Amino acid sequence: MKRVAILPLSLALGSILLGAVRKPIFGSNSNYTGPVPLHHSGISNGTIARAFAFILSNRPDDSAMAVRRELLEHEAGTYIGDILRERDSSLARWPNRDGNPLAVWIEPTSDVADFSTEYVQRVRDAFEEWNAVNLPVQFTFVDDSASADVHVSWIDHFDEPISGRTKWARDDDWMITDANIVLALHHSQGDQLDDDSMEAMALHEIGHLIGLDHTTDSLSIMAPRVRIRQLSDADRATARLLYALPPGPKK
Repeated sequence: MKRVAILPLSLALGSILLGAVRKPIFGSNSNYTGPVPLHHSGISNGTIARAFAFILSNRPDDSAMAVRRELLEHEAGTYIGDILRERDSSLARWPNRDGNPLAVWIEPTSDVADFSTEYVQRVRDAFEEWNAVNLPVQFTFVDDSASADVHVSWIDHFDEPISGRTKWARDDDWMITDANIVLALHHSQGDQLDDDSMEAMALHEIGHLIGLDHTTDSLSIMAPRVRIRQLSDADRATARLLYALPPGPKK
């Protein structure tokens, strides 16, 4: 079967409520239709200062100083301000899991038309690329879905103009507890995604999985409409900063 590359990919993040104390993340951003912004290398000082004013106002003095140091050392070249604006000044992420990686199960076969095992490998490659960022949450792969923390499955297409959806739940401490990713083999109009597009889509959805949100930076994997095929420096820097900060509301 001929595969058609979709440029740009339209990717989205979904939400679900799982369990009594788990909370849903915000709703989907799949309907983004605005103009593609120019690339930016960082966040303005005013935006960062306002975002972290929320953090500092809700933490003890010693912790506030630690957060301030993290800001001064790492905010340049990130889009943490975009995430705080999108999330009403809240951050959610997985707890630090050093030495205890998240178990990922990728559906190995599918009856969906045009499915290929190469898609499975490309999704694995996307997880490995995020592993190389060296966050305190890493991924390993398991063959038994029952033992997995994260499930990746396939669908023919979404009715909306999107190619992937991530659903996760958090506890009252704003720590992510479990997650699932669904990836479409075809665009909503019927064209099949090629292997490179599938890997880019997986990179974007894994970004949502670890707690990132969309950015106005069109040259980052977390742009609402993905135009690149690998993580940007801003993607890596923002993920590292997210895992250096305390989760929860910042105002």
